[in-house]
Amino acid sequence: MKPHAVGNGRERLMDRGGPTLVVLAAGIGSRFGGIKQIEPVGPNGESLIDYSIYDALATGFGRILFVVQEGMEDRFRERFGTIADRCELDFAFQRLDDLPPGFSVPDRRGKPWGTAHALLSCRGRLEAPFALINADDFYGRGAFDSLARSLSTGGGPALVGYPLGATLSPSGPVSRGICRLDDAGYLVEIVEQSGLRQEEDRIVYEDGEGRHGVEGGAIASMNMWGLTPDVLKELDRRFPAFLRGSDLRSAEYQLPTVIGDLIREGRLRVRVLPTEEEWFGITYHEDLPRVRAAIARLIAAGTYPSPLFD
Repeated sequence: MKPHAVGNGRERLMDRGGPTLVVLAAGIGSRFGGIKQIEPVGPNGESLIDYSIYDALATGFGRILFVVQEGMEDRFRERFGTIADRCELDFAFQRLDDLPPGFSVPDRRGKPWGTAHALLSCRGRLEAPFALINADDFYGRGAFDSLARSLSTGGGPALVGYPLGATLSPSGPVSRGICRLDDAGYLVEIVEQSGLRQEEDRIVYEDGEGRHGVEGGAIASMNMWGLTPDVLKELDRRFPAFLRGSDLRSAEYQLPTVIGDLIREGRLRVRVLPTEEEWFGITYHEDLPRVRAAIARLIAAGTYPSPLFD
């Protein structure tokens, strides 16, 4: 019997007060060298999460669900407590020992298990279609608006896609999910490519077979998804097989990989929502001046007030 498709059910469209925005904020950020999720980038100490939350609330989201490491809740509540009167504020915890029976954390494993495991930490907390973002990326108001409209109209699973050339860092190579779409605008394949960098007038990466070029107009995923709770069931079901086939000292259970598998199996359709919004993020510490300058330009243009939340 063919298993039922993921995300095709007529579920309740949104939680009380608007759909939920899941913010992945448990990553360590080894290349950055600090807790980049709350690094100040605005003139009054605002972080990139603050600007994402501001845009999310402006476009109809009503609940913010942070995924953080254990022990960080108090710090995040203190840092973001001022938004509690504007929306519902909730937390889930990504724990290294949150593993299926028969598995244990290997010695010297310190980093989290990846984005799929981070979302899996939200099991039991998501009852309706929701959005998901990284904490250390700036996505732009229009991206939140298109995703909120897709969720509120029952548009099904979706991914906001950015031009690859607009998502690179001048500070060093980056990893991006490069997307292939069908003629109807649905995701056919998403391939995680590491080592991407701008080299004069082209984007390149290197592997064991040499240097390769990538079109700058290719669509990149920046981990901004609209998904349904059914996806969490699949993450849970597939996690043991991932662990059995991986080097547990370093492996990461990544959301794009699982979604790509579901697409290939014909169990999930993901509509890509292209955007021309400006993206920027913090991968390296050297990215900070550029990010702060971009925020200053948006404030000067009247896109954001300062301070952001009075």
